[in-house]
Amino acid sequence: MEISEQLQCLFSGTVDERNGSYVVEVPEQEIRLGGLQADETYRVAVLPLSANDANNTDADPQPEQAPQTPPVEEGEQRTVEIEDIGDQGDGITRVERGFVVIVPDTKQSERVTIEITDVRENVAFAEVVERVSYYE
Repeated sequence: MEISEQLQCLFSGTVDERNGSYVVEVPEQEIRLGGLQADETYRVAVLPLSANDANNTDADPQPEQAPQTPPVEEGEQRTVEIEDIGDQGDGITRVERGFVVIVPDTKQSERVTIEITDVRENVAFAEVVERVSYYE
């Protein structure tokens, strides 16, 4: 199975019936780690458990996982596309696992080479090193 690079999070859950609707709850950790935001709309893929997954189920279907380290490091350079503009007017891009990188002085859809200047648990900050043409 091919998995999109746009994948922002992956978790297991059950489908519950509530007031005539069916609901899959998103674990709080997915919001806390910055992969998702409350009150936003996302595309959801539903996959059945494999036989291997079914043999490894515990009483708690959402075991607490150790926090992952950020997928970027200070001083690292990457070429990215600015996906959105935040409330403060800064550009926002996402890298592996939906990890957010904030890039001031950029515009939505702009391609830039950035240098990571500050890394925190669930967000990083970067500066523009070069503005990149889409034809390169």
